[in-house]
Amino acid sequence: MFFFACKNKHFLKNFSINLPPLSKLLTFVPQKQSDMDKNKTDNKTELADLGEFGLIKRLTENIQLRNNQTVMGVGDDACVLEYSEEQLVVTNDLLIEGVHFDLGYTPLMHLGYKAVVVNVSDVLAMNAFPKQVLVSIAVSNRFGLEAIEELYKGIHLACKDYGVDLVGGDTSSSTKGLFLSITAIGSAPKERIVYRSGAGLNDILCVSGDLGGAYMGLQLLERENQIFRADPNIQPDLSGNDYVLQRQLRPQARIDIITFLKKQDIIPSSMIDISDGLSSEAIHLCLNSGLGCKIFEDKIPIAMETDSLAEEFGIESAVCALNGGEDYELLFSIKPADYEKIKSNPSISAIGHFTDKAEGMSVVGKNGAKIPLNAQGWNAFLNKK
Repeated sequence: MFFFACKNKHFLKNFSINLPPLSKLLTFVPQKQSDMDKNKTDNKTELADLGEFGLIKRLTENIQLRNNQTVMGVGDDACVLEYSEEQLVVTNDLLIEGVHFDLGYTPLMHLGYKAVVVNVSDVLAMNAFPKQVLVSIAVSNRFGLEAIEELYKGIHLACKDYGVDLVGGDTSSSTKGLFLSITAIGSAPKERIVYRSGAGLNDILCVSGDLGGAYMGLQLLERENQIFRADPNIQPDLSGNDYVLQRQLRPQARIDIITFLKKQDIIPSSMIDISDGLSSEAIHLCLNSGLGCKIFEDKIPIAMETDSLAEEFGIESAVCALNGGEDYELLFSIKPADYEKIKSNPSISAIGHFTDKAEGMSVVGKNGAKIPLNAQGWNAFLNKK
């Protein structure tokens, strides 16, 4: 692995300056207690008192539109978008409480921010730029207006950070928990759209940022949550772990990488964002492109904070990078001729190359041994979430 302390941090400082350090913000709460209502029980505004129309008005009254392609946003039966010369990219993610997030330790503002980011990241993975999002939520009666407004603070902040317009969605009640469905829309000229299927033989495999931090952030939160459940009087001491907590709870989509590639006139031959771990995403690129690949373990970028915490947990940091997931970095391939254009960018690492399909997909260890690349090879970690 290639260890470094702060390769990504200059980029991260450009975003979310209004969000406080996570180690100081986080407090753990019982599973049955709503996250943002834990200190507001007496002042909770029931959603039933507002009604659906009142809630929608409250959540959308201060929306600002930023893109010329948005003709009509919130306020009619449908939004109206105008794209005359570019192709549209549309993606959707569903986030379910208890499956994708735990409100025992996830601040609602950060959840709202992350919900937008994971969809923006999918748009960027197509080499397109995000323009609009639609947000639909379903909430149980344990959530008051204050909690929903906190969620939308994060949503609006992410929209501001990435220059996207919130143009619609839906609200509903649920019998249990919180559900979010986010649709993101982006665009790019037809000739710049990148798919998973375009990699060529000997193309260089590159990754942005560093890997494994989000997984270690999750392990830390889960460990401290178990301690809290055993003794609710104990609040965790998370000091010194802001970086991995940020990677898990407040990830960033790499719009800077897409901007850089455009300025360098580089169109990746294939690309995918890393939501399920480096192994899974590399396999997707190989299968869709009909090729094999060779990834070098000592080239995989891993932050020193991630490596240190992984050592504390007794986990190989390479495992975190290969199978941890939720880093939302970009994994992409470029032609060898383009390498000179990217080699000086500290946020991009060349980690391997594509090979003939017959050579298979492998990781070359630090000792030179070839290990088959298998997304299911780390079941103990893949299933622990």
